[in-house]
Order: sequence, then structure tokens, then C-alpha cells
Amino acid sequence: MTDISAPDPLDPEDRKLITLARAARARNGVPEGAAVRDGTGRTYVAGTVALDSLRLSALATAVAMAVASGATSLEAAAVVTEASAVPDADRAAVRDLGGAGTPVFLAGPDGTPSAVVTAG
Repeated sequence: MTDISAPDPLDPEDRKLITLARAARARNGVPEGAAVRDGTGRTYVAGTVALDSLRLSALATAVAMAVASGATSLEAAAVVTEASAVPDADRAAVRDLGGAGTPVFLAGPDGTPSAVVTAG
């Protein structure tokens, strides 16, 4: 994991992913919001799914939405959460669609980016 130390080192498209993930989290009142950008530039946004019979992280849900919509690759992903790390299962879902080098940006509930990890 790489800490993001500059005030705003993210490119505008990556910043947009964090903004969308933050909005999903707030709008749905869920612990996590996530957004992914596919290889054509389309974005998919999701929140945590917590049903009695189905539990999915926000990032796993966003990746599933991308796949269900026909995406064949990912450029980047973002998660807004209070957690301090991206779980291995979520990184694996991103890796399955985007490859090992796909960046996953981690941000706190206020949208401040704290780290970037690769899906690998």
C-alpha cells in the first residue's frame, strides 16, 4: 500500500471515482461506497449490500455491476470507508477484471484519499 501524501495527487478522473463512491455511501447510508471505471471510461457506483441472504462489499458490488453491464476491463477503482485497508477479496475482484496493476484508491468518509494499492 502506498500512502498518498500530496494534497491532491490524483488525476481528475480518479478524483471523480472517489467523489462518486462518497456520494453512494452517503446517499444509501451504508458503511462503504465504491466506484470503478472500465476500459471505455464508463463508471459504475455501488454501496455495501447487507441482506439476510446476501452480503457484498461496495467494491465487489461495483465490479459485479461493471461485469453485468458488459465491461471487459477496469482502469481504476475507489473505495470510501472508515476501514484502513482494502480487503484481499476486494482486490481480487478488481484484479479479475482489471489485472494486477489496477489501482484501487482508498479514501475516508470525508473523501480524503489516504492510500492507493494495486489489485495484484
